Amino acid sequence: MSVVVRLFAGAAEAAGVDETVIEAASAAELREALVRAHGGDLAAVLPRCSLLSDGEYLEPGDAISSGATVDVLPPFAGG
Repeated sequence: MSVVVRLFAGAAEAAGVDETVIEAASAAELREALVRAHGGDLAAVLPRCSLLSDGEYLEPGDAISSGATVDVLPPFAGG
């Protein structure tokens, strides 16, 4: 299942891209596929990131529909 993934802030910097297409059927598979595709720097950032599809937080076992867009959001600091 093809999923469009948009990466933001530190996740985009670590991956070297701000958007990619990944084959995955669940949030856990998506995380694994992102690390395989974009390497160790992303592996260090990804555990702290939230995954959202259509504005809904994805748990590791949650299914992802083919053609979905998933946002990878690292924690943000504000003030």
